[in-house]
Amino acid sequence: MDFFSAMNVSSSGMAAEKTRMNLISSNIANAHSTRTPEGGPYKRRDPVFSAVPAEGPFDAALGRAGRVNKVEVTAVQEDQTPPRVEYDPTHPDADGNGYVAMPNVNVIGEMADMVTATRTYEANVTAAQAAKSMAMKALDLLK
Repeated sequence: MDFFSAMNVSSSGMAAEKTRMNLISSNIANAHSTRTPEGGPYKRRDPVFSAVPAEGPFDAALGRAGRVNKVEVTAVQEDQTPPRVEYDPTHPDADGNGYVAMPNVNVIGEMADMVTATRTYEANVTAAQAAKSMAMKALDLLK
């Protein structure tokens, strides 16, 4: 793997984790949203990650195609878990029995996912810094 491949893989990981952190933030922000344009309570969203070949313009010609994979967010899916039901007859969205359909967001679980996403982002930054450091040392050897 060369310097550019390493940077490509690390940057794809950072971009994927940034998307994941944005979705987690949206989930937390809407943890009490009982109305959406589609109707009903907010449904939490998760990214779908896929491994794709990290190929540069000359990888196929050099016979290196498919040796290294990077990550991409290929979709954002809604969690199909049913909404939580709470009894609150004073809520404007309560049904005839006083129950309100609340979003299927667990804030504590989202915070744990945010910590994981942050750590993964930091690991990709460290890998990119290591690749940069190795490239700089290689250039220093040429002096």
